Amino acid sequence: MHRFTRVSAVALVALTVSYAAVLVAKDLGSQSPALPVSIRYVLDRAGWDAAAFSQLKDFAVRALSVEEPALSETPVTPVTLPTGVETYFAAVAGGGAPSYNEIALEKNVLYFQRSLQTKGFIPSFTNLFFANGNDGQQTVRYLDERDREQFKIPEIPHLTGAANYGNTKGWFEAIAQTDKPCPAFFYFTGHGAYNPDNQDNNWLILWEEALVSVREFASWLAPLPADQPFVTMMAQCYSGSFTNLIYENGDPNQPVALQSRCGFFATVADRPSVGCTPAVNEADYQDYSSSFFAGLTGRDRLGEPVESADYNQDGQVSYAEAHGFAKVDEETTDWPISTLEAWLQRQIRPLEIEGILAQPIDNWWVLARPEQQYVIRGLVDKLSFDSKLSYVENQTLGLIPAANTVKEAYQMRLKMELINIGAEALLRDEQNPETLEILQQLLACEAGSW
Repeated sequence: MHRFTRVSAVALVALTVSYAAVLVAKDLGSQSPALPVSIRYVLDRAGWDAAAFSQLKDFAVRALSVEEPALSETPVTPVTLPTGVETYFAAVAGGGAPSYNEIALEKNVLYFQRSLQTKGFIPSFTNLFFANGNDGQQTVRYLDERDREQFKIPEIPHLTGAANYGNTKGWFEAIAQTDKPCPAFFYFTGHGAYNPDNQDNNWLILWEEALVSVREFASWLAPLPADQPFVTMMAQCYSGSFTNLIYENGDPNQPVALQSRCGFFATVADRPSVGCTPAVNEADYQDYSSSFFAGLTGRDRLGEPVESADYNQDGQVSYAEAHGFAKVDEETTDWPISTLEAWLQRQIRPLEIEGILAQPIDNWWVLARPEQQYVIRGLVDKLSFDSKLSYVENQTLGLIPAANTVKEAYQMRLKMELINIGAEALLRDEQNPETLEILQQLLACEAGSW
């Protein structure tokens, strides 16, 4: 889910909301009538994406149709870090307002708590910020047994406060100022906004619809001690833009920061993600959070054991291994990406990518790390590809999958994995000391674990 909220998209928003208001007034909000010729003409002339317009229209219809509870402003809670811990954990979750504060986001926080407990951590030692926090207002959107939209009070044990701007920034200030720096893990499960002017600087949406850009987020990381590792997992739409947190000022045109920073993201910078549903039954949930934490802990969100993601058999599951598990496990249209992977893809030229995809898949499997080998084998099997052939040859032999389908996502995940492996191999061959140092820094960060 996303919102266009910047000046450059004002006209698109105005057009969309006006059209949505007409649909709601005519009681057509739940239908999908063909776009009027006049609107299609405006979209074509402006160079706007009709699919994006339709998504935004659906969002506007829902927002205009929902009678949201009247809300009071949420307070900023002084952040107190737990003592006697080896990792600082935080989760920030929820929509920007009740109309898109789905119960799945609340359940993601509860699964995060269970995941911590599975790994031997105490959930109460985690800073948790969700939607409106503890003020007792009914803000969690869900569907009852008759599929009617309802709202309820958040029910999350050990909730620290609201997922507003002040609390979120306050946690980063707290971990930067603590007398005992230690690794930090930050989980964001909510909504993101696409920046049409610069997709390297998208936004995440906090409660009360506060926006935090990639560059602002990176500014929160800048005061952290150089020896304090920071890892994040983000599941919002357009989250891949936040791979840029590894750069100074969050700008990929600037050097990689000296601090150990890395992250794992549900999808690339220019695509929406899945998982924000008002449906209650977790057995039906398919999303990056579900797969990542299942891989990391060995337990799915229903508490059932999953196949071990300890692909290098060193006795623990790394973040990178959990990320690899998610690429195969997640039956969605997401294209997951990590900071290392995004960095590698920036180091390689289009002609080099063509060369990688023209070689037999097995050639890259031999050079891959264990978690990458798992991804290749898993996706090759799902796609019924022949690993003795190249990616391009396999594509030529099969039907091109429809856009925005799970099969297309499997193909893109495999394509990205091969490019990542090939790019790393090329960089190692070049033997540039500075580049290899960055590579090792990112590899070490992503090889961390709980």
